Amino acid sequence: MAGNVTFTMIKPGAVKKNYVGAILKMINEAGFVIRAMKLTRMSGTQAASFYEVHQGKPFYDELVKFMSSGPIVAAILEKENAIADYRELIGATNPDNAAEGTVRKMFACSVTQNAVHGADSDENAKREADFFFSTFERFYD
Repeated sequence: MAGNVTFTMIKPGAVKKNYVGAILKMINEAGFVIRAMKLTRMSGTQAASFYEVHQGKPFYDELVKFMSSGPIVAAILEKENAIADYRELIGATNPDNAAEGTVRKMFACSVTQNAVHGADSDENAKREADFFFSTFERFYD
């Protein structure tokens, strides 16, 4: 499965603005299969743990606060070359630098409130998926 599975979150700002359906449509039209998905809300402690790799960086506290400010949609996606293809679909972290037609260009407000999170490696995709989903919540053919 390595290389064929990735993890994403639709962030609180995009959920609040009702962009979930439009983002999921883009994911589906790009050929991804959703293997697990849930609407949930992270506590501050959970958000701090999820983003611990960024601890000490200037944006960390703001990110943790934002990510625990409202519901998120977490999902495991499958497609050949999933991580690279998904990162191309969502665009650059800074929406000002994201390509036209990408998720972040269309739905992001700022670098921190950039609509979606996407795993950047197989290892992180596994760690992030395990953070949100048990094996019983994943559905593979």
